[in-house]
Amino acid sequence: MRTAKFRIGQVVRHRIYPFRGVIFDVDPTFSNTEEWWNAIPEDVRPLRDQPFYHLLAENEETEYVAYVSEQNLEADMTGEPVRHPQVEEIFEEQTDGSYLPRSVEIH
Repeated sequence: MRTAKFRIGQVVRHRIYPFRGVIFDVDPTFSNTEEWWNAIPEDVRPLRDQPFYHLLAENEETEYVAYVSEQNLEADMTGEPVRHPQVEEIFEEQTDGSYLPRSVEIH
């Protein structure tokens, strides 16, 4: 088992595809469906035995949730805020462009 390279609240971008997002969860290894896995073309299919990240993602056209392998991510150093509508529900933006999870009140 590997240690995750990125952390919750960090802004990252995809190495190949033009999208970026803020990490809101991490799986130590692949934990999605076989259908999702098989939909990835074999020649670009990542290894399963690595961290996979859940992102509040955006591209030029829309916002969505993405599930991305560590090998396909890199840190986004632009400092630009992520415009995904759920960001403010989950995170507080920091001055360096990263995000901290909001406090959750448990009853």
